[in-house]
Amino acid sequence: MRYRALIVAFLALCFGLLTACSEGPANATTALTYEQVRGTGLANTCPQLEDTRRGSIPLERGETYVLKELCLEPTNYFVKEESTNKRREAEFIAGKPMTRKTSSLDQVKGRLEFNADGSMTFIEEEGFDFQPITVKLPNGELVPFLFTVKDLVAKTQPGFEGINTSTDFEGEFRVPSYRTSNFLDPKGRGLTAGYDNAVALPSRADSEEILKENLKRFDTGTGRISLQVAKVNSATGEVAGTFESIQPSDTDMGSKAPVDVKIRGLFYGRVEPS
Repeated sequence: MRYRALIVAFLALCFGLLTACSEGPANATTALTYEQVRGTGLANTCPQLEDTRRGSIPLERGETYVLKELCLEPTNYFVKEESTNKRREAEFIAGKPMTRKTSSLDQVKGRLEFNADGSMTFIEEEGFDFQPITVKLPNGELVPFLFTVKDLVAKTQPGFEGINTSTDFEGEFRVPSYRTSNFLDPKGRGLTAGYDNAVALPSRADSEEILKENLKRFDTGTGRISLQVAKVNSATGEVAGTFESIQPSDTDMGSKAPVDVKIRGLFYGRVEPS
C-alpha cells in the first residue's frame, strides 16, 4: 500500500509538470522563440484586447501624442466588378487571398493632433506600411494590389476629449505602384531599365494596345480607410477594433485600368505621449 501511494503521487506530479509545460508557450505568446513562430502564421496576426475592454483614453489639449505599433490584419477581400447587366451597378465580389502569412501591416507610427473643432487627426509617418497581395476571384482571375496606408491622414468626429469605443478615424492615403521602376515585363520593357518597346513588333509599335505596354508608368493612386475603435484599455493606452479600406489595384505599370479593392480586417495600436 505504501508503494502504491508513492506511485500515485509520482504520476500526479508528472502529469502536473506535463500540463504546465504544454500550456506555457500557448498562453505566453510574447515569450515564443523564432523557431516556435516560424511557419505558424503567428507573425501575421495582430494583437487583440479582451472583449470586456470598454474604457477610454483621455487626451489633454496642448499635449502631443503618438499612435504607435499600429497593426492592420486583413481578414476579407472584395474586388469591384462591373455587371454584365447595364441596369445593375457594379458590385464587390469576394476574393480568395493567394498571398499567405505576409499580408499584415505592422509597427506603423504617426502623430495625433487636436483640431479646432474638437476632432483629432492621425498622420502616418513610418512603419511596415505596405504589403503586396494577390486575390483570386471565383472566375479564376488574379488581382494583385499593394495593401498600404502610406501617408494616411485620418480624422475623428468632433467633440471628443479622448479615444473611446465611439471613436472612428477616417481618411485618405497614398497607394504607390505595385511594380517598381526597375521591373521588367516578359519582353524586357521597363520604366528606368530594359527596352523602350517590343522590337519583335515594329510595325505595330504605334498602335494603342502596344503603346500602353511600351510606355511604362509609376502610377500612384488614392485609397480611403475607416478605423472603428471597439476596445480600449485606458491603463495601457491600447486600442483595437476593425477597419475597412478601399483602394485601387495594380495597373501593371499603366497597361491596364485599376479596379477598386475592398479590404476588411482587425487593427491594434497604442496611444502614448510623444
